[in-house]
Order: sequence, then structure tokens, then C-alpha cells
Amino acid sequence: MKFKGKRTVASQMKPRDNGFKVTGDTELMLFMISAMPGKNRNNIKSLLKDKFVEVDGKVQTQFNLPVRVGQTVSIRPRKGSVQQTNYKGLEIIHEDKDIIVINKEAGLLSMANNKEKNKTAYALLSAHVKKANADNKVYIVHRLDRETSGLILFAKNEEIKTKLQENWNDTIQERTYIAVVEGKLEQPSGTITSYLVESEASMIVHSSQNPKKGKKAITHYKTINFKKGFSMLKVNLETGRKNQIRVHMQDLKHPVIGDKKYGSTCSPVERLGLHAQVLAFTHPVTGRLVRYESPIPKKFLGMF
Repeated sequence: MKFKGKRTVASQMKPRDNGFKVTGDTELMLFMISAMPGKNRNNIKSLLKDKFVEVDGKVQTQFNLPVRVGQTVSIRPRKGSVQQTNYKGLEIIHEDKDIIVINKEAGLLSMANNKEKNKTAYALLSAHVKKANADNKVYIVHRLDRETSGLILFAKNEEIKTKLQENWNDTIQERTYIAVVEGKLEQPSGTITSYLVESEASMIVHSSQNPKKGKKAITHYKTINFKKGFSMLKVNLETGRKNQIRVHMQDLKHPVIGDKKYGSTCSPVERLGLHAQVLAFTHPVTGRLVRYESPIPKKFLGMF
């Protein structure tokens, strides 16, 4: 199974407990430049000089300090500059002057619909950026279903949003989901290809093998666990169609748990068994490959 793009450690840091985990031996300055695209050398030198940088909890000022795999680099907040990064329903795991990456909980809408305008990821982030400047805005680049948890990318200006959306297939290097489905798959791994079209009347997406009846959708999957009649799958999207994984799992006759809309008959964790785990993409400004990963929900792991 092949996927586009190269997997690298161009982004050597992963947000963790208000810090960043070092995954490759390097120097402190190089590490911070690689993982903080919103900061230039002068910004980082100022942070070091003013004693705002910590390595494993100890203040460091040496720009060429060796940092090793497993260490944690964190930035101490300036007085009066602390902004909340955790809101009810979402956590901001990366923010720079161009983009925001969040981890959304199941149950939170990505954007407003006819019934809900305020309790959405978009509304929360819009209020967040306006704390710094009332003119700031956020822009939706893509979305997750309300009951799907995991990683979503937002833009902080319209130019970046357009650039990301118009070059989506080239920009996105990896989109990995965790899906918990009913039953044990006859083939533990494989690829599903079909053409998807949404019914305007029912708002349900239908799958067809007729190229004239929808947009091409390609889903790769691999079983990573099975227990008591349920399978946990790692799913990679080659295309990003609405409800793609949910429809393709229905095609396999192994619907995602909790997905009554697409054939599920049970809900053992009282939510949809779908989580956007990995999002890797080329940063629209720096050109660096960045990769973010969200932990598998505890409710999923508890089933296995």
C-alpha cells in the first residue's frame, strides 16, 4: 500500500504537556526553528536571552545546546501574555501566525449548522484569536463530523485558507484515522475504491462502482486489533470525501460502531467509533513537513 509523500522528522517537536518532545538529536536553536515556524532566529534568540526557554524544566540560554531524543523543550509564558489553549470540547495543539491545529472531542461541531451557531470549534477559535486582536479571524480548511474526534486544521487568514484548499492533495501527506468497527474483517487489510454521491433528500452518502455517479474515493485500511466481536482499524485516506470512511466500512459490511446512519446496530462506547489520529502536511508558508498525532481515545482502547 503506497501513500504520497515522504515521512520525515522535519518537524522534530510534538506538543506534549505544554512542551515539545525531542524526537531527533540536534541543537536547541535548530530544534526550535524547525518546530516553531512562526518564530525566526531573532525571536528565538530573544526567548533564550530573556530566559523563557526550558529543557526538561531547566532554563537554558545557550542557542547551540545539544538536545537529545526524549527531552522536552518548553516556552515559559510571559507575564500577562498567557492565553487559554484548552476549551470545552477542543485543545489547541499548535498555533503560529498562519495556522491552528486542534484536537476536537466527539460531540463538538466543526462549524455552525441550522440548529447550533455558538458551540462549535470555529466559534471557540474565533473568540480565541480575538483575544490578541479584535480584527483577527480564523478560516475553516476542512472539517470532521460532529461525532468524530481528532485533528483539524484551521487557517488564520483567507490567503492561507485558499492556498491549503486549492493544493489539498499535494499539501496533505498523511491522514490517518482509527476506526472501531463491528465484526472481524475477512481480509485484515486492503483498499476500498468507489464513487460517492450524497442524496439531497436524505443527506446520506451512497457508494457506487459507476464513475458517472459520484466522486472517486479511495480508503486504505489495516486491522490492528480484534476482540469480542469488534475490530480496531488504522485507516488512511487517499481522498477526502464526505463520510468516506463510514460509507466504505458499510460497503465492507463492518460499519463503524455507533454509526446508525450507515448500518451500525450497536454503540458500546456511546459515540461514533472514529478518530482522526494523524495529520501530516506541508506548512503553507515555511514549506516544512509537519506532523501531528492525537492519542487514541481511552474508550476505544478500553474495548481491547
